[in-house]
Amino acid sequence: MQGAGYLAIWSDLTPQDETDWAHWITREHAAERVGINGFLACRIFRALGVAVNRYFILYELEDERVVGGPDYLARLNAPTPWSQRIMPKLGNFARGGGRIAASAGTGQGGIVAPLRLDAVPSWDAAGVVAELARLDRIIAARVLLTDIAQTSIKTREKGMRANDGSFAALLLIEGLDEAAVRDALAHLRKTLPAEDHGAIDGLPLYRLAFSLPKRLLQG
Repeated sequence: MQGAGYLAIWSDLTPQDETDWAHWITREHAAERVGINGFLACRIFRALGVAVNRYFILYELEDERVVGGPDYLARLNAPTPWSQRIMPKLGNFARGGGRIAASAGTGQGGIVAPLRLDAVPSWDAAGVVAELARLDRIIAARVLLTDIAQTSIKTREKGMRANDGSFAALLLIEGLDEAAVRDALAHLRKTLPAEDHGAIDGLPLYRLAFSLPKRLLQG
């Protein structure tokens, strides 16, 4: 990942809203966000093997201050008409942004496992991600810590959604294929405390659907 900060978002779409959402995110919203000062790139992933249309969006930021910075907050408080139509339709919405606390590996994988954690890790984050990144066909692993105060700032966009969720930390595993990432999760289950096993067991994998680095923005 570029930069030292991140913003991660999950949401579900009904079948009838998915095409409108896909056009919105790829033709307007991602470019709008990546064009903000401090945003460096966007990647969008679709969940595999689940009954709902679930998406995971990962923005790469210069640092954690961008999440509560004036440029980003200005956009959140001035949503476009298309955004105003989409936001109330996003189900099971979760959002968190902050800093990269530990990272190992180089590059990006097409299959990811984003494990949300309800508490800041008490275990050795640097040691865990280094061990994961050494596994076969795993590209990278990272632990990301949420800045709860900045993530919780009330904005107009936030007010258009119901029951936003968040998380204390995110462990992100990126690999070349599904089998490799599932093997990494099985390895992780042997490493992490028992209280984190439930989140691992129920975690779907996600496949890359779209990416937009800042250098590709027109103009």
